[in-house]
Amino acid sequence: MFRLIVLSCKDIALSFGITKILENVSFNAQESDKIGIAGVNGAGKTTLFKVITGNLKPDTGEIYIARGYKLGLLEQNAGLDSSNNVWDELVSAYSKLIEMEGHIKTLEIKISSEKNEATLNSLFKEYSSMSDRFKDLGGYEYKSRVRGVLRGLGFDDSQFDTSISILSGGQKTRLALAKLLLEEPDVLLLDEPTNHLDISAIEWLEGFIKNYKKCILIISHDRYFLDSTVNKMLEIENCQSKLYNGNYTQYAKQKAIDREVQQKHYETHQKEISRLEAYIEQQRRWNRERNIIAAESRQKAIDRMEKVDKPKALPKKLSISFKAGIVSGNDVLFVEGLSKEYPGKPLFNNISFDVRKNDRIFLLGPNGCGKSTLLKILCGRLPQTSGKFEYGHKVSMGYYDQEQSDLDENSTIIDEVWNNNEKLTHTEVRNLLAAFLFRGEDVFKPVSCLSGGEKSRVALAKLILSGSNLLFLDEPTNHLDISSREVLEDALGSFEGTILAVSHDRYFINKLANRILELENSRLIDIPGSYSYYLEHREGLRGAGQTSASQSTISTSKLERLTNKEERTRQRRLEKQLNDTEIEIEKAETRLSEIENEMSLDEVSSDHLKLSELHAEQCSLQEKLEYLYKQWELLASEKENESVN
Repeated sequence: MFRLIVLSCKDIALSFGITKILENVSFNAQESDKIGIAGVNGAGKTTLFKVITGNLKPDTGEIYIARGYKLGLLEQNAGLDSSNNVWDELVSAYSKLIEMEGHIKTLEIKISSEKNEATLNSLFKEYSSMSDRFKDLGGYEYKSRVRGVLRGLGFDDSQFDTSISILSGGQKTRLALAKLLLEEPDVLLLDEPTNHLDISAIEWLEGFIKNYKKCILIISHDRYFLDSTVNKMLEIENCQSKLYNGNYTQYAKQKAIDREVQQKHYETHQKEISRLEAYIEQQRRWNRERNIIAAESRQKAIDRMEKVDKPKALPKKLSISFKAGIVSGNDVLFVEGLSKEYPGKPLFNNISFDVRKNDRIFLLGPNGCGKSTLLKILCGRLPQTSGKFEYGHKVSMGYYDQEQSDLDENSTIIDEVWNNNEKLTHTEVRNLLAAFLFRGEDVFKPVSCLSGGEKSRVALAKLILSGSNLLFLDEPTNHLDISSREVLEDALGSFEGTILAVSHDRYFINKLANRILELENSRLIDIPGSYSYYLEHREGLRGAGQTSASQSTISTSKLERLTNKEERTRQRRLEKQLNDTEIEIEKAETRLSEIENEMSLDEVSSDHLKLSELHAEQCSLQEKLEYLYKQWELLASEKENESVN
């Protein structure tokens, strides 16, 4: 089926001075494509958007936008009129409909007072035509659309009359996104659209994007969001681009396979060149006429060989490892009857929960419900209104603040990390900072000049040095690119302490959580289990958590039944995964044996192309087997632990 190309970039190159940002970037976007754009911080993703919209002129290359197609770019606070309130600003996206609506009302007034029959017929005809057009353009639904988008992005009805001038930066960004969605451009460019959105709003936005019939390009580090919304991924790496089919997870798998195949082809190519060069050298040593002819023949063969490039080095990754200085007791934290309210604004009331060693607890809830405030209270940075909390034996607490208020803007990176860790040597501090990608003269940069991602890395470095066994983490993945998020996940997964975290990164939560605390309607719902379990049973669990005190026994019983049912389901799923893994291992081992037999055949051993293909398949299968063996060990260990328990 033919689909129109609505946006095309061909050989885009851009440099700032001697720093190359983009080189030979080429791709096509068809109508209804949903393309995610991936790359480390600083790779040039936002720069590409500026080139597409004409805000930056490339050094070379061409941008094509289909005739009559409109671009829309999400920029912070873009195009908002501070003199408007929230509702009027959003309704202004339908200025043409509002103008038609006014004209229709004017016609109604004229019709009601007109006495001349000929004029009346003319007015009726114009009114009918205008009404039909108004209806076809969605004139009778635009207000409900505005209301739906505002509610979906976290604005309640009481905020519709709020002046834009008093909104926070995050609220203005959400409002700019809402207005852009309502304008429905033909090519929608979204740069980190999930910033400042809570999980509920992100889920609503996912649904909106899935139903959007036009082309969308999305820069995002939210892997869960990309998996849910896009059908293609454009990677910007080492200044160049490559387009993949599929969502983020499919792209990541395909990239790994492509890179492995390219590496094996390169190695095979180099081995063949080395073999031919050794033959040439041998023939030249013998130095007879037929030897010289043979050497020249092999040299021509080398010259004719198509060059196979070595895979380019991947961008450098963080190197993180959290280690607790001392081991805490099993009882880490007790919270009883905790409440917090500001004048006229209660956040949460009478919440109680306990934290045990090695818990991985994530606080969920809408923006403004008090999640970050709760962490600050437990860290002693804010007073509670009522209630109490107490730490257990040998608990040492470390706090990651999403606002980075602990960083001294007047300090350099090296001094900021070293000031509270004076026992470390200069070399030790430099080595730690290098692990966080601060190398050379970078360590002397003032904190005030750092980007959000760089400040996050400095804060994480300080947290690691604290040696805490209880980590309070407030949006730790904000400002981190996907690569850094994956490293942080692995480090926290290996951490032998306890975690209480606030995050809207569902991929991050899904990888780490073993318990969910949800703040809703000023109350706390305590949900044991993984994030996947929480998603599967969200409505039932919320209902159980919101029952009155007189029904608490029934609620607990219901929750236990849900938990037991989920556990039985999980055990069956575990058995199936173990069985499926064993089948996959057997298939891979059988195929490897077949490949070895094929490679030993005379007709194959002399066929370089066939050998290369078999070798590439062999390497891919060996890598797959290694993964399957590890997966089998994990599943078998999990099953064994369940049997013991």
